Amino acid sequence: MNKKLLIISPYFAPTNAADIHRVRMSLPYYAEFGWDAEVVTVHPKYNDFVKDELLLDSVPRNIQIHYVKALDKKATSKFGLGSIALRSLYFYYVTVASLLRIKKYDLIYFSTTQFPVCILGYYWNKKFNVPYVIDFQDPWHTDYYESKPKNERPPKYWFSYRLNRFFEAIAMKKVGGLIAVTDTYITALCDRYSRLRSIPSSVITFGAFKADFQIAAKNEVNSFIKKSEDKIAIAYVGVVGEIMAPSLTVLFKSLSALKRTDHELYERFEWFFIGTSYAPAGMSKKTVMPIAETFGVGDSIYEQTERISYFEAIKTIMTADALLIVGSDDPAYTASKLYPYLLANKPLLAIFNSASPALEILKEYDAKYVYSYDKSAEIELKINDFLKTLVAGEPGEQQYNPGAIEKYSAENMTKRQCELFDQVIEK
Repeated sequence: MNKKLLIISPYFAPTNAADIHRVRMSLPYYAEFGWDAEVVTVHPKYNDFVKDELLLDSVPRNIQIHYVKALDKKATSKFGLGSIALRSLYFYYVTVASLLRIKKYDLIYFSTTQFPVCILGYYWNKKFNVPYVIDFQDPWHTDYYESKPKNERPPKYWFSYRLNRFFEAIAMKKVGGLIAVTDTYITALCDRYSRLRSIPSSVITFGAFKADFQIAAKNEVNSFIKKSEDKIAIAYVGVVGEIMAPSLTVLFKSLSALKRTDHELYERFEWFFIGTSYAPAGMSKKTVMPIAETFGVGDSIYEQTERISYFEAIKTIMTADALLIVGSDDPAYTASKLYPYLLANKPLLAIFNSASPALEILKEYDAKYVYSYDKSAEIELKINDFLKTLVAGEPGEQQYNPGAIEKYSAENMTKRQCELFDQVIEK
């Protein structure tokens, strides 16, 4: 008989939030590896993210989804409280406590970047003796912004920094296992809390989920690439923040040099940056175009700040001629969008921090045009070489290493999660 897994994910389909995809892509496979999963999420009417109903097409119909309420954001925002985690905390506590009283669950799994809800694992463990695992898709408490100027820090940073430090310490007291997308996160946690060195932990990246491309192909979905007949369209879909400025600087500096030395080649390309801001419609600011204009290449750049739905993003990368992925100045950054980009089998230009774990993954895939903005010698010339190969039609459809494709599949990533779950309940 399969074991029972209760998943805590404040955002979930059809909400198009980045942290829903680990769970969404794993749900078709949990039962195969000995776990029957249920999801507890905040009802989507309580958040203002873009919704994509097609996301539900990838969720098996037999998965039970429990919905909790949240305080109204319009009311709580007057007091500076917008976090879905904090707005739903009380309702999560009541709803899950009720479930734990009437049903037996073997494990609770927090898979979210809305970390404040994770403190409830501590209380549910004390009251119901159910172990819990936390998935770190991002760091929770971090000193990353401490060295940054105030204008580069997130809103309400002073408060959130202290709240995260306090809440994280509570959640770590009883946590039974850790999953993270990079070893850097687990190492930092073990340095702060010595007891974590004795519990199961595993580095598990996001997985490549082919079903999404099948869903996008069989449905009427918009692409945000408006191709010109004589132009080659290169696309990046996703948020762009200050942390990506070094990668973009290298790219636009290269394009600037190309514009001066080979204007005809420069004119062959259009660069599309889609969904670059998390801000609500009408409140967003462009983050790509100012850097491009600094180097005089704004004429080849199209930036749309408004977010698009998940499957519009998939269709957009499917219709582009080539893809761009830029990394952060944070060495631990991996980019969850890496796997859809690889599944698209399009020529891919990747620019990352030299310490990013993404570089090792791309190397395993045998991706060819992958560079470190802080280490690669003559990177501008290498970027130009990539563009020349596109004009010549050389890259074509990409053929990646079959071993890496299997290793990083959503199914195999789910298997590894379940192996850790088994370790936790055995321990």
